[in-house]
Amino acid sequence: MPSSTVWIDTDMGFDDLAAVLTVAQAPHWHIAGLSLVAGNAPLEVVCDNALRAAAFFGWQMPLHAGSAAPLAGPLVTAQNILGADGMASAGRSLPAGRGALASADGVAALARHLAGSPGPATVLALGPLTNVARVLQARPVLAAQIGQLLWMGGSAGPGNHTAAAEFNAAVDPEAVQWVLDAGVELRMVGLDACRQVRVHAQDADAVRAVGTPRAQVLADLLLGYVRIASPDGSLPMSLYDPTAAAALVAPQGLVFRPAHLVMELQGRHTRGMTVVEWRVPRRAPANALVAQQADENLLRGVVLDALAQAARDD
Repeated sequence: MPSSTVWIDTDMGFDDLAAVLTVAQAPHWHIAGLSLVAGNAPLEVVCDNALRAAAFFGWQMPLHAGSAAPLAGPLVTAQNILGADGMASAGRSLPAGRGALASADGVAALARHLAGSPGPATVLALGPLTNVARVLQARPVLAAQIGQLLWMGGSAGPGNHTAAAEFNAAVDPEAVQWVLDAGVELRMVGLDACRQVRVHAQDADAVRAVGTPRAQVLADLLLGYVRIASPDGSLPMSLYDPTAAAALVAPQGLVFRPAHLVMELQGRHTRGMTVVEWRVPRRAPANALVAQQADENLLRGVVLDALAQAARDD
């Protein structure tokens, strides 16, 4: 079976790493490149994480530093939750060895990829949509080159960064609105869907049992991620970015519903809220597909199998 190609845009924390590994281990997907964006941590930390991950796991795709700040306003990170490096761990972290970036202009790299794509391109976005929006600002014609923009972000209900806003949407809501206004059909994998797919401390034990040096690092990072939900690891943790990646690999694992999506840009308490109008086309035309129902067993299985395989590939 011929491979499908995807470009990944990411603010490389642990769940981003797990998402990239999920796609990288899928036999019929090829990752053309990674553009990096500030979000979970400042851009220099995101780049360091990505370069260390590439060296540790032997990634061959080019890595490009992208946007260091959102379209408007100051950068807000998740370091208060994820730690200074954006990758909470129960012990080991990614080794320090690293290669070099392919370029310091991830926006231009993504634009070149879209322009050179022989057909509609697939983009998997795992952080704020700043890089994608900047591409469309500079070259609006490239909106037609995006066949599928699968984004982990937003929420059709409560937020997590604030009461109303999911983190990736809250970091750069103007970017999300720019993408919508450009006519790109966004596939939003929001908190609603991701909270249906969970990992447990026992899943880290299963990765550790693989027994390789990679397995020990991945297990500590996975356990550190689980402990975000509860310090002792007794509660399950929602899989955020990996749910979107698993849905790329196994699209039958998510059910999407058409909706009209707009961003709240001004609200004192609601800035960054993804306002979802389900009553389409009666109240508004559909401009997005929003994930509603997830097959937890399928999607978490795809992710955990990929992590186990990545742990074995020493």
